Amino acid sequence: MDAKKEVIGPDKVWAFLQSGETVHVASGQKILSFKPDNTNKEQLLNKATGRTGNLRAPALRIGQNLYIGFNTAMYGDLRG
Repeated sequence: MDAKKEVIGPDKVWAFLQSGETVHVASGQKILSFKPDNTNKEQLLNKATGRTGNLRAPALRIGQNLYIGFNTAMYGDLRG
């Protein structure tokens, strides 16, 4: 899916985020981890979407985990 060509609204973003067991979101130098449920829906959507409300890039699924946004340390940890 190319987010530049197709707008991914909040309902689709939330459905995507709920499909992961754990969602890791890069937020500046921090890495925030969430277990997506209705108690953290607003916070998770705010962190995982940009100013336009579209899903932030890059967005990766590795197994049951989702990785949203870019943080060198987060992707460095994936390499081992």
